[in-house]
Amino acid sequence: MKKILPANKALQKIADQAKEFAVIQNPGGIWPPVEYVPLADKQEGPLAHLNAVVSDMDGTTTTTEGLCIHSLEYMVRQITGRLNPSQWSGLDPAADYPHIIGNSTTRHVEYLIETYRKAIVPDVLKQSFLKAALWFLMKGQDEQRKREVRQNLIALNCQPLLDFAGNLEKEDPETNKIWNRGNKEENDLLKACFKGGKSFSDAQTVKMAVDIYYQRYHEILDAIDRHETVPALDSSKPLIEPMPGIGIYLALIKGLLGDEIEKLVPELKKGYEEKSGIFWKEGKDMMPGLIQVSRYFEKNPAKIAIVTSSIFYEARIVMTRVFEMLKRDTETWPLSEARKSRVEKSFSAYENVYDAFVTASDSNEIRLKPHRDLYSIALYQLGIPKEDYDTVIGFEDSESGTLAIRAAGIGLCCAVPFHETSGHDLSAASHILQGGIPEAILKYHSFLKTGA
Repeated sequence: MKKILPANKALQKIADQAKEFAVIQNPGGIWPPVEYVPLADKQEGPLAHLNAVVSDMDGTTTTTEGLCIHSLEYMVRQITGRLNPSQWSGLDPAADYPHIIGNSTTRHVEYLIETYRKAIVPDVLKQSFLKAALWFLMKGQDEQRKREVRQNLIALNCQPLLDFAGNLEKEDPETNKIWNRGNKEENDLLKACFKGGKSFSDAQTVKMAVDIYYQRYHEILDAIDRHETVPALDSSKPLIEPMPGIGIYLALIKGLLGDEIEKLVPELKKGYEEKSGIFWKEGKDMMPGLIQVSRYFEKNPAKIAIVTSSIFYEARIVMTRVFEMLKRDTETWPLSEARKSRVEKSFSAYENVYDAFVTASDSNEIRLKPHRDLYSIALYQLGIPKEDYDTVIGFEDSESGTLAIRAAGIGLCCAVPFHETSGHDLSAASHILQGGIPEAILKYHSFLKTGA
């Protein structure tokens, strides 16, 4: 096989690969600027066999997408100086959300920098960046993130901050006080790091803003991990919860429910109505098929992978908290003691349920969704051969996620949008389930053939 082809021959071969192609814009500075990626043919099901499920985390499995949006809005406020709602009402759900959910953090930040460029105050950007960088150096728990912060500081000639951090003890109570406006030590650091009032390229601005975003997000996750109050954030309700129906679905496809799935139908209906805002009208005629599916999984448990553009450090905290809640929720399930005990044991740790746990730490920021890489890694880790990709289902809540699933070779892609992704183009999906995972179970019997 020739390694290099002229454009006309390459186009001919590419055209033979698929009926549809995704147009994927790469982050700034990456060649090529745009890639054209073949998509697997759509499958609608039902399937004779279901070997594996791959599922997104934020917005599909958990409610954590809201924390990401909060942290992105925080970043914009920090670099513009518009710190309260009277100065700026915040991100626009209709205009902004479609561009800041589902892609990599870099792509989200690139969009926000371009959109709010005129409001950025250079001195405020510098101050906020150094504050975020110092937080990571002194309090950050993820070594990968800390390395990236150090690299950014060096690239921006901010060695003085690294020297300053090296002289501070981690528990020094004065660490946060140096950032009071007008503090001489802060001003000296700003002058030492940004001599001559230099301007920044778009790429540099994005990297600085990314660090500010991650500082806020990790500050929140650290507090959650320690079961502490999250600073400057309304936590009157849980910040991390499983999406409706997730616990039942995991127990179902792992073969833990058997005929007792029928006892959980009221909970599934409740989840469907919560997700879709529509009253469930189907009658009892669905029950035989539902029990048949549950018996199938009892004999043939499916493999399952979580796939997220979050790094492992973030995903570990989120999924640990989610499974604490799932285990607690199962205590109220009307199951026999034997069934309930099996489910509770499985839900004692996410590692007991997921056969693959794929995060951004397994790839690179420039190859996250809508690129196929994370889902391809998941299929590889699950041990699914290419000829069996038609026995896999993928669940996503965003446009980029649905494209990534199809680009990885999975034709049966289900979109489970939530409020913040209601404006996304989900046409890449085979099914758009407004009722989320409960709809996949109740209406589609988990996309397995029934009745035979």
